[in-house]
Amino acid sequence: MSEQSTDLREAVRRRYAAAAVQVTESGSACCGPEPVEVDENFGSTLYATDERETLPAEAVAASLGCGNPTAVAELREGERVLDLGSGGGIDVLLSARRVGPTGRAYGLDMTEEMLALALANAAKAGARNVEFLKGTIEAIPLPANTIDVVISNCVINLSVDKPAVFAETFRVLRPGGRIGVSDVVADDTLTPEQRAERGDYVGCIAGALSFAEYRAGLQAAGFTGIEIVPTHPVADGLHSAIVRATKPDAAPDTTAADGACRS
Repeated sequence: MSEQSTDLREAVRRRYAAAAVQVTESGSACCGPEPVEVDENFGSTLYATDERETLPAEAVAASLGCGNPTAVAELREGERVLDLGSGGGIDVLLSARRVGPTGRAYGLDMTEEMLALALANAAKAGARNVEFLKGTIEAIPLPANTIDVVISNCVINLSVDKPAVFAETFRVLRPGGRIGVSDVVADDTLTPEQRAERGDYVGCIAGALSFAEYRAGLQAAGFTGIEIVPTHPVADGLHSAIVRATKPDAAPDTTAADGACRS
């Protein structure tokens, strides 16, 4: 990893560690946890009121995403879900409810402070079918072909190695598995320099891929059925978008000739 990439990753880690500490420390105040300050394009207001009201206040306060991936991932009973960059755990907890007791929801985060907050939130919610993992989204600490659905909420744009994220996501998904991601995506006409003029890296703007770059990255990893649909603007020429794609089913076994006996 280059020195610049290392510096960017550390800046992201510090930003979200500070956000977790802010929520944790304010949680003991008389009025409850203080939400991390974001504008109307990011945060817990993008979730339905009835969803927010059923979660620990700290999970809601720590929400920094640009959408609600659990609302578009079409989660089903018994599925295994992985949230990339799970933060305070809001999407993991919502996913755990949707997949039910026979399913499981994993959260992956590189920030110790966010992981501690997420574990506390899971305990408060009484969630038994969740597990939080420490690691980076470029090197997911799970076996191949074990996850039904990968979700993420405004985190992939923060990665310093997006091809690795797409490749790792493809690896851990079972054949036929899918992604349902909310992320910031730039117009194809914006250069990387123009994106950086509109916001910084840790603010989810400078590191955003264009629509064409996002599609090409998913295709290179092997995904099919790619849909990238903008939902609302977050800056001039940049949008929160819903990203869907599928890992193709395994190819048929052609190792034996037609009519041959198999042992």
